[in-house]
Formats: sequence, C-alpha cells, structure tokens
Amino acid sequence: MREEIRGGRGRKAALVVNTRSRSGEVAFEEAKKRLAESGVEVAQSFAVRDPVRIEETVRGLLDSGAGYEMLVLGGGDGTVSTVVDDLAGSEVVLGLIPLGTANDFARTLGIPADLASACETIATGKLVDVDLGLIGSNYYVNVASVGMSVGVTRALSPRLKRRAGALAYPLAAVGAFFRHEPFAATLGFPDGDHEPIRLERLLQVAVGNGKFYGGGLAVSPEAGMDDGSLDIYAIELGRHRDLLGVARYLRSGDFIGMEGVHRYRTGRLLLQTDPVQQVNVDGEITATTPAEFRVAKDALHVMVPTGSDAATLDAPPSGQTNVAGDTAA
Repeated sequence: MREEIRGGRGRKAALVVNTRSRSGEVAFEEAKKRLAESGVEVAQSFAVRDPVRIEETVRGLLDSGAGYEMLVLGGGDGTVSTVVDDLAGSEVVLGLIPLGTANDFARTLGIPADLASACETIATGKLVDVDLGLIGSNYYVNVASVGMSVGVTRALSPRLKRRAGALAYPLAAVGAFFRHEPFAATLGFPDGDHEPIRLERLLQVAVGNGKFYGGGLAVSPEAGMDDGSLDIYAIELGRHRDLLGVARYLRSGDFIGMEGVHRYRTGRLLLQTDPVQQVNVDGEITATTPAEFRVAKDALHVMVPTGSDAATLDAPPSGQTNVAGDTAA
C-alpha cells in the first residue's frame, strides 16, 4: 500500500551540499544540525566544493548498496539538474534545501527558500512525484531553451550571481538582447496533436517542464510539473516596443497572449533550427539542435510542504518511468 504522506523522519538519508552555491558555505553545518533536531537520520553528509564532483558523489551513494531512502540536496537549480538523471525512475526521495540564485524548481513546488523551513519540510512534509523533461536521453527539471537565454547563461558569471543575486538574470539579459542574432525554427509534433510550423526571426524558443525559470519568470500561467505535458513558447523578433511588452509580462507568463508569441502544449516536440543553436538546459549549455523533447510522467519523488498543491503522489511501480509516447512494461 502506497504511503500518501510521510515525512523524512524514519527514512535513511544522505546529505550532499554544494558549498559553491550562493549560500552553500554557511548552510552545510546548519542543515546537519537542523535535520538531526527534526528527527531525520542523516547517515552520511558531504560538503562538495567542486560542483563537478556532485554527480559522482550522489551516484556513489546510490550505488553503494547502503539502502538510502532519501537524498537531501543543498544547492540551486543547476545542482538539482546535475543529479536528476540518477534519481529519475527510482524510489529515492529528494529532499531539497534551496541554496541557489534562482531556485525555480523549489519555487514551482512551493519549497521554502528559508533553510530552517526547508529542513522542516524534509522532516514533516508530504511525498509527491513530479514530471521531468527529457532532451534526448537526458532529464531536466525546469526549462530547456534556445536563443537569447543561451546568451544570458554565458553572461551569468559566478561573480555576477554572488554579487547581484536574483538581479543577475535581468542584468545579463540586457547584454544578451543586444548581442542576439535572430534564427529560424521548425517545430514538429510527433504525436500529431499540432501541425508542424516554421517560424522566422526568433528571439527564443522555450520548452518548459516546470512553471518557472530565470529567477521567477513564468513559462505560462497554467504550466505545472505534474500535468504530463510540456509547455512551449516561441517569441518572434518584432518591433522593440513589442519586445518591451514581452519583457514586462515575462514574470507572470501573460506574455503568451501577445502578438508574435506562439504557444503550444504537448508531450513531444522535435525542434530544428537554422542556423544550429545551442540549448540551455536548466541554466547549463549542454546540447545543440536538432533536439527532441519529451515528458517523463511522475519520474521524480520529492518532499514538499503539506500545504503545497503543485503535485500529488501517483507514481508507477518501482523502476518504471512513464514517458510520453512510450508504453511502460
């Protein structure tokens, strides 16, 4: 019988904190203390100063045979994205302590940014499962995009993020806009739910699994992480006053109703561009076009506050991940 609500208390846990994230250096010891006080059994803990080593640290824990039921992860969206390939489709629960600049994954699920409240959520919150996006065979949590967002990512140096915090994103976006070269794209829908479309002179194409990206910008007002679909928008490069209007409404997602903005909801997308574009995946440039995107339904277990209505628990049996367009064995 599946447990509908059970906090982290009683689950064997490992703690991994990215101490290079914006507030990670001061959070590691406090997180250990608060989790222990909350009754979470942290069997091993790691302060990882080199972000490159986070994936190998988590993979080593999961492959150790120690029977960890929960991974408590301290870091930002990039840290979550780094380990999601190892957690997807497993029964290991993610307990998140948001320590990044944007924390869009936590924002979508209502996980508090305050460390004490995040630890309390891990200890006493409820278990849900959420969808993940897939680009090729690699999972992502928030948004994959091409166009201006790649320029923003290039401009987001660690120093800028440390000094400016959430303001780093709009500051980087100003320079990225003036350096942007428009591109063309063909959007194909293998499931046949939309007709393919060719678009010229684009500013950006985004394929969202979660609701937020870029420090609180919304893919769409209706986007969610538990709806079995990807939310897609493509913005044409129009007049400057049109683009200023788009920028004004990016935070709420209301820009999707503006002229020159194309919006789709689907389970699968084939994106081709001219010229070839790099793809920004959860804040990291990790792929190029052409690319195929899919949604992996209920692929990740997460602890969220008891009052969160962003997701429910409806996972397939252990070891199965229900990917749109595929049939679970």
